[in-house]
Amino acid sequence: MNTEHLSKMKIHFVILVVLCAFALNSILCRLALVQTSLDPMSFTTLRLMSGALVLAMLVVLTNRNEIKGRSENRERGENRSENNTLCLNAAFLNKGWITPLALLAYAVSFSFAYVSLPAGIGALLLFGAVQFTMIGYGLYSGERLNKKQWCGLFVAIFGVLVLFLPGASAPSLIGSALMLVSGVGWAVYTVRGKGASNPIQTTGINFLKASILSLFMSLLFISEFTWDSMGALYALLAGGVTSGLGYALWYFVLPSLKVTTAATLQLSVPVIAIFMGVLLLGEQVTLHLFLSSLTILGGVFLYILAGMAPRVR
Repeated sequence: MNTEHLSKMKIHFVILVVLCAFALNSILCRLALVQTSLDPMSFTTLRLMSGALVLAMLVVLTNRNEIKGRSENRERGENRSENNTLCLNAAFLNKGWITPLALLAYAVSFSFAYVSLPAGIGALLLFGAVQFTMIGYGLYSGERLNKKQWCGLFVAIFGVLVLFLPGASAPSLIGSALMLVSGVGWAVYTVRGKGASNPIQTTGINFLKASILSLFMSLLFISEFTWDSMGALYALLAGGVTSGLGYALWYFVLPSLKVTTAATLQLSVPVIAIFMGVLLLGEQVTLHLFLSSLTILGGVFLYILAGMAPRVR
């Protein structure tokens, strides 16, 4: 019983880390595109490439640890290493391009949207789109919610609406549309990753393929290319740390979550992004913002308590 409780605590902690990483993506992107001169497409490409590099390093380290952990002779260990390389090559060729395309759609739309959207509003639109897409898919796939779960979901949605609609100036229409596309792309990426047996390898392959596509796509925006060292640093952090490692952890916890649970948990990301914006971007928190955030978190908490907490296997 104590072991099961400890396992649940570990999963909850990983989920918290992942949600904070998602929020930091918004902050880093906003910093790069507003406070530096780096162009959005370069930010996207650097972000994806650094994520692919970090994840490739993790795959290599994981494979080495697996080999060292076996009580086998050196020759057999070398054969194991060769087999791992062959498996990686086969995985790259056989996993297809739909998931990398969804990741690319998310990343490109995300970057261009944050040229004109504040961090909190952008995160709100992003994860609102994610929430509706994933819950719709979950219900379509046969998942069912009880009355308390529906109540928690509607409370969270109401909090999002209260946070977004009143009091603030209307966001850019183009930026909002791009962020909605980004949310749908992320939802597709998340749903398709739910069955991943090796989250780090799967995420690394997706990032590598998406970065290749992004390099070719950059040719379409070559006339708008601008370089900034600090902006590039933000992009590398967003790719290697908050994206690459964050998404690998997200794939790790996904098997313990229902699709609708994952979607509702992500409603807390805009709240986290807003308060990070206060600390890192100097934004102000009003009473309206504070109460809206409490409503969202309250809905998420009610939803989880109603019976859709992570299932430890």
